[in-house]
Amino acid sequence: ERRQKKARKNQLLWGGIAIVALIVIVFIGWTVFRPAAGDAVPIMANAGDHVPEGSDPGPFNSDPPTSGQHYGQELDAGFYEESDPEVQYDYPEGYLIHNLEHGYTIFWYNCDLLDEAGCSKLQSDIKGVMIDLNNFKVIGFPRSSIESPLVMTSWGRMLAMETVDVDQALDFINRNRNRAPEPNAP
Repeated sequence: ERRQKKARKNQLLWGGIAIVALIVIVFIGWTVFRPAAGDAVPIMANAGDHVPEGSDPGPFNSDPPTSGQHYGQELDAGFYEESDPEVQYDYPEGYLIHNLEHGYTIFWYNCDLLDEAGCSKLQSDIKGVMIDLNNFKVIGFPRSSIESPLVMTSWGRMLAMETVDVDQALDFINRNRNRAPEPNAP
């Protein structure tokens, strides 16, 4: 009878370990192998190349860009408005593509397509998502050439939206963040 109790105890212990191991394997498999979010944009052949700051890093194969030649420096995480000096750079894409290479997500927004109230709401909603993420590897940046009020990009991925859908935005960020060439860079 003692032997049976000990055998039963060992079975429960090893069974519990096996269940925990299976859960860990399934979780890792789910996070590594689940598909990226948004539309795929082909990665440009020269995407890892650095060019001198101030030079034109283009052309790009999408607007806004999701990969391509870029500068060796990136912009700080945060929300940028038209009046910010970084927006006035000749080629801000050169810095922002470097951010994408490091696993950032960029909220490109076009307030020219909205009235003043709509623009304020869009900016507020973008900032809200960014605050939820503690501004970790996210940037909000104006871009008047895009055809939707909002386009989110990560390395090789793009998602256009008319308004901020918080769940969809967080899903895009979480599913694409570690798919960049240098996701562990600051």
